[in-house]
Amino acid sequence: MVLIPLLQRCIQLLTLPVYLLSWLGLWDPLCKKAFPYIMASLSTRYNRKLFHHKQELFSSMQEFAGPSGELRLLEIGTGSGANFQFYPLGCRVTCTDPNPNFERFLLKSIAESPHLQCERFVVAGGEDLRPAADSSMDVVVCTLVLCSVRSIEQVLSEVLRVLRPGGALYFLEHVAAHPSSWEYFWQQIYNPTWRYLGDGCCLTRETWRDLEKAGFSELKLRHIRAPLSWSPTRPHIIGYAVK
Repeated sequence: MVLIPLLQRCIQLLTLPVYLLSWLGLWDPLCKKAFPYIMASLSTRYNRKLFHHKQELFSSMQEFAGPSGELRLLEIGTGSGANFQFYPLGCRVTCTDPNPNFERFLLKSIAESPHLQCERFVVAGGEDLRPAADSSMDVVVCTLVLCSVRSIEQVLSEVLRVLRPGGALYFLEHVAAHPSSWEYFWQQIYNPTWRYLGDGCCLTRETWRDLEKAGFSELKLRHIRAPLSWSPTRPHIIGYAVK
């Protein structure tokens, strides 16, 4: 369809300074520094709008605790720690994020979450979780992360490696809309520029397909529409997958 690349070019012209800064090699470091400030604000609004979805999702997490009752949790792309309020009392949390500039926001969230045992913050992407040993985690959490990783397949491979048998991956991710919808039409138009503005975020990933073929023994997944007005990220998937 000729209309899609034409409209993509129009959006790119409107955001020409971003593309120029990227060409000069200045946009990525600027984005890395600014993104945590933006996400710290947006995460508060996102949690407010999806509070009940998150509360319901994480309510079963304690069921995956080990024999001692202790829950070992690793979060991929922890960001500012927006999920901490939903985690069960006393769980041991390992935080990872590829952007070290999130640390100051994360430390604030840790100080405000005395119900958790936050063990460490590791600067690492989801494709390489080597700081975590094989079968060392009861639960892995991944929210609004798989949209921007380089390889969903590699991330899920790492998740399966660090989870103990019977452990679970909890996820909440925005995904591509139905291919025949107007919403998907606009996702395609925004996507090239959205990647720059969202630190690599992709609007058109069918993440549920990667989860279906990753090799989990059980997958509880459902599609929802997030109450995010005027946003191309409204289509979401939510659920958990058991190793």
